Amino acid sequence: QVQLVESGGGLVQAGGSLRLSCVASRTINSRNTMGWYRQGPGKQRELVATMTSDGSTNYADSVKGRFTISRDNARNTVYLQMNSLKPEDTAVYYCYARVIVFDSWGQGTQVTVSS
Repeated sequence: QVQLVESGGGLVQAGGSLRLSCVASRTINSRNTMGWYRQGPGKQRELVATMTSDGSTNYADSVKGRFTISRDNARNTVYLQMNSLKPEDTAVYYCYARVIVFDSWGQGTQVTVSS
């Protein structure tokens, strides 16, 4: 498994932007997927966006066109650029990594969008 540390959450007004970052504790040489999930108040954890090591992406319908996932493999880092934020984007955002069949999660970072 790999340790994941998120940063970049905070409070922002609706329509604003934030960029989340997640650094992995080591270089992942195997085929892998990294990405972001979120859990809003009273809701189940849901996928936001993922990106495989070969660059394939997957987005939740609710964030398509507003959020962009990217990776810097040299820095063992995955990013989530969030634009046009809405109050319903308020959640704890968790970084995720799957290496072969092993899943790792970060501790989460709070994103709050005020109306």
